[in-house]
Amino acid sequence: MIDYGSETRRINAIVNAGARTRMNDIRFLEKEIQKWKQSPIRRDMILADRYYQGDHDILHTPRTAINEKGELEPVKNLPDNRIVDNQYQKAVDQKKNYLLSKPITVTTQNDQYTSALKDIMDKRFLRTLKRVAGDSISGGIGYLYPYYNEQGQLQFKRFNNYEIIPFWADEEHTELDCFGRLYQMDGYEGETEKTFEFFELYSSNGVDRYQLDGGHLIPDLLHPSGAHYLVEQHDPDGQHKEIPYNWERVPLIPFKRNAHEIPLIKCCKGLQDGINLMVSTFENNMCEDARNTILIIVNYDGQNLGEFRRNLSQYGAVKVRNDGSGAGGDVRALTVEVNAENYRVILEIFKQALIENCKTYDAKDARLTGDANQMHIQTIYQDIELDAQEMETEYQAAFEDLLWFVDQYLGSTGQGDYEQEEVDITFNRNILVNETELIDNCMKSVGFLPTKLILQKHPWVDDVEEAMKLLEEEEQKKMEQMDPYQQAFGQKKQQGEDLEGGEIGGEGKPRE
Repeated sequence: MIDYGSETRRINAIVNAGARTRMNDIRFLEKEIQKWKQSPIRRDMILADRYYQGDHDILHTPRTAINEKGELEPVKNLPDNRIVDNQYQKAVDQKKNYLLSKPITVTTQNDQYTSALKDIMDKRFLRTLKRVAGDSISGGIGYLYPYYNEQGQLQFKRFNNYEIIPFWADEEHTELDCFGRLYQMDGYEGETEKTFEFFELYSSNGVDRYQLDGGHLIPDLLHPSGAHYLVEQHDPDGQHKEIPYNWERVPLIPFKRNAHEIPLIKCCKGLQDGINLMVSTFENNMCEDARNTILIIVNYDGQNLGEFRRNLSQYGAVKVRNDGSGAGGDVRALTVEVNAENYRVILEIFKQALIENCKTYDAKDARLTGDANQMHIQTIYQDIELDAQEMETEYQAAFEDLLWFVDQYLGSTGQGDYEQEEVDITFNRNILVNETELIDNCMKSVGFLPTKLILQKHPWVDDVEEAMKLLEEEEQKKMEQMDPYQQAFGQKKQQGEDLEGGEIGGEGKPRE
């Protein structure tokens, strides 16, 4: 009996080993670059970025009509409005902000480690992470690149996902063997402005840099190949030199939308194009003032229809004749009404279908009006919550890779060895809640659950540790304010006990 799992792993190992042995072959890289440029994955990534920015196909599609041959051809004498109602951008922003609009919570058992992580994962990092999340939602995957800035601090840079050519070491795309970055830069060749293409190959052995010219790779002389980063060291005589170092891992952190890396644009492009077409068609019909009626012309000749239409639009009148035979000329109108209700119904169907296919939510849902209870809110957010849970699973794995680079940085800079420390990353959802209901439940839980757990569910608490600290400070201040009263009460009580015991003046308790 054949073990197909083992056989698949064996074949993958052979293929990957062959790729590694040929990875320095320039011709192999040139073929991989050409294949990547034409790949559907990259095409979807560029399409998703274009649609998010509002550059939709409707803007490049002229209005057409049937010609005398029965074929469609562009027309220039009719209104050609091309309207973009960018519901796709709204869906991406909803999913991105639902998961990352609130700061993530980092928790460890070591306060010093927690503080160091918060310094690295600051607001600038969260802004970059949010952009990477947009890439992973739109294009299926986003990338973070760890590097050292000029001050020797660890930073993370976002790479455009359509620039990255990943060479995966396994079938599940969980480990990178190496990756290439294909990007463009504008410059001048003499006095002529030109766009230059560059290619960088990152592996655990360093970075190889090339310029792509006519499909061929040429070593980049301005930016030669080398290590991942340089460390400046000073000699005892005061001179300094730069020592090259490489990460032990491939320096790239992939953030996936789901395990299959399916871009959101594939779920809704047809619906988005339908919305744009309906809105544009409706406006075109409303702008066709002279064509809202079909004119029936009786016994009228001497002019072609184009001239007849021009005179009608300019003067708003038509002269008719009587030829003496009793059949007088006439112009009658067959009215064509534009029913706005039909367009509204179709648009609602398209938009609702886009919401369901993109697994977002309708912020104008009637169930959110009035005093919506928490069950109604959770029902509305059910689809986006399920998708966010899958994203969080992938992001948690990405953060494990990210924390490896952070631990290496902290260890190399003498801030501590935290590789064995466990870290909990919590994504705080930006979900609409019934605050009154949640606060009431928190109040009812006092005495049954620890205060820390209750604070985690309270809608007004963003940082649980900070809230616990403020509560302790407030309790301490109350104790300090109560101290003078307690001391005075204690003295009076002591005096009463002394009188009862007869210790004052040695005379004992006064007799009645």
